[in-house]
Amino acid sequence: MSSTDNNTYKGQLKRWNDSKGFGFIGAEDEDRDIFIHISELKQMTRRPTIGDVITYQIQVQDDGKNRAYNAHIEGVDVFKSKGQKNSMLSLKNKWVITFIIIAIIAVTYFVAT
Repeated sequence: MSSTDNNTYKGQLKRWNDSKGFGFIGAEDEDRDIFIHISELKQMTRRPTIGDVITYQIQVQDDGKNRAYNAHIEGVDVFKSKGQKNSMLSLKNKWVITFIIIAIIAVTYFVAT
C-alpha cells in the first residue's frame, strides 16, 4: 500500500517526455529524481517544459519509489473549474451568434431594398 507525505516540496523539471506525459523533477531534498505524471498537473493552463519549477507532494509507491502528486507549475495559471472554462467558451459563442444574427439582418435589409 502506498503512503503519502503532506509536506510540500519544490524542484526543477529535469526531463519531460511530452508524448508519453511524464518526466522527472530534480528535487532539492532528495537523492534521486521524483517521477511526475501529467495527470498530476491537470489543472494547469499549459503543459510542463524542462526547467519549470514544480511544487508538489510526495507519494511513496509500493515499490519504494517516490512519485509527485498534487503538483503545480510555479508562475502558471490554474483553471479554477470546468464551469469557468465553459463560461469563457459560452462568451465566445455568444459573440459568434451575435455576429451571425447581424449578418442575417444586414443581408435581409440589402436584399429587400
